Amino acid sequence: MEKIVKIIGAGLAGSEAAYYLAKKGYKVKLYDIKPNAYTPAHKNPNFGELVCSNSLKSNDVYGNACGLLKEEMRILGSMVIDVADSCSVPAGAALAVDRDKFAQEITDRLRSFDNIEFISENVERVNLDENVIIATGPLTTSELCNFISEITGSGFYFYDAAAPIISGDSIDFSNAFISDRYGEIGKGDYVNCPIDKEGYLAFYKELISAKRAPLHEFENVKVFEGCMPVEVMASRGEDTLRFGPLKPAGLTDPKTGRWPYACMQLRKEDEEGRRYNIVGFQTNLLFPEQKRVFSMFPALKNAEFLRYGVMHRNTYINAPTVLNSDFSMKEHPTVFFAGQITGVEGYVESTASGLLSAINMDRKLSGKESLKLDQTTVIGALSCYVATTNADFQPMNANFGIISPIEYNPRKKAEKKQLMANRALQKIKEIKEIL
Repeated sequence: MEKIVKIIGAGLAGSEAAYYLAKKGYKVKLYDIKPNAYTPAHKNPNFGELVCSNSLKSNDVYGNACGLLKEEMRILGSMVIDVADSCSVPAGAALAVDRDKFAQEITDRLRSFDNIEFISENVERVNLDENVIIATGPLTTSELCNFISEITGSGFYFYDAAAPIISGDSIDFSNAFISDRYGEIGKGDYVNCPIDKEGYLAFYKELISAKRAPLHEFENVKVFEGCMPVEVMASRGEDTLRFGPLKPAGLTDPKTGRWPYACMQLRKEDEEGRRYNIVGFQTNLLFPEQKRVFSMFPALKNAEFLRYGVMHRNTYINAPTVLNSDFSMKEHPTVFFAGQITGVEGYVESTASGLLSAINMDRKLSGKESLKLDQTTVIGALSCYVATTNADFQPMNANFGIISPIEYNPRKKAEKKQLMANRALQKIKEIKEIL
């Protein structure tokens, strides 16, 4: 008898899970509201759409936990990371992608399977006795949210924000320069837009007083620190942005030979440089206010905004009360959750949970025990995090703080991280052999 797995949601986690299970020979029914409907944050009809940044963060395997997680996933055969590598655009040490090519390639790879059935439907409930992976992401539709609240006894949220994208040919390069941080002028992946003290103070004043889009649903707005709107960050103090997204350190302005007072960075959205993302400028300002305030930077005085920043509600469950570390439900063992709805935060982390839920669905349906991962790997540490009792459960990014410490503790942080990374990669290679 053919084994069927239903996957609800074709974002990063759902797409990763569908690909893995289809390769294993399962009949996969992949449900998504696209292209018949869209959430307020989605525009692209393809699967795996990146709503916020086009960056999947650092590629540094030995110095950054997200970089290490990506390498773990490469070893485990992640389709999404493979696509990201093939659609990458220059971004220094980060892995950034052309988001349109990225979503198209994910969609093409999924559609190449004869055993994946694509169903455009707003799923409102699921049969808890079937093989199901719920990967509807942080923008789960209200009907399914209500059902999930019923079966989990909880529903949580925070607000997330996206940065604007501007046209590359509208940047005034006479007031900008190309360089990575501490890099050679004229070489690098970032366009730097300096501003002097007088200009910065005027910008700051306008930013903190600019009109914001209303958020009607809740009075107590919870914002995730990793995607904090720039205006919220600025409200913490006049110099906060100069130690954050406008940090000038290592960016020598060729006009002055010095670091500027503050400096905005732009990162390519595509290889040709037609579109640029304003790095770290997630925002909830009204659209006209974004153009007015952000254009105060000399390099952006004539900027054409191709997409304005937006803020949207992200939903996640109280995972430790309802999920096992393999991402299956404690009370419904053939129902799995994957993606940001589980309480992992970030593109790569969400994809990793989709991969792990698919691996464990396969093992469960094959009569094998779930993959037991400890905290010596990043993917294992994340799975342990979502299943560990926590009175104040909040979304979690990949970081070295959730990984088990090593027995030998060197003084230098870099050496410590390298040892932890080597241990993790060795463990993942051992896991790969049994899959």
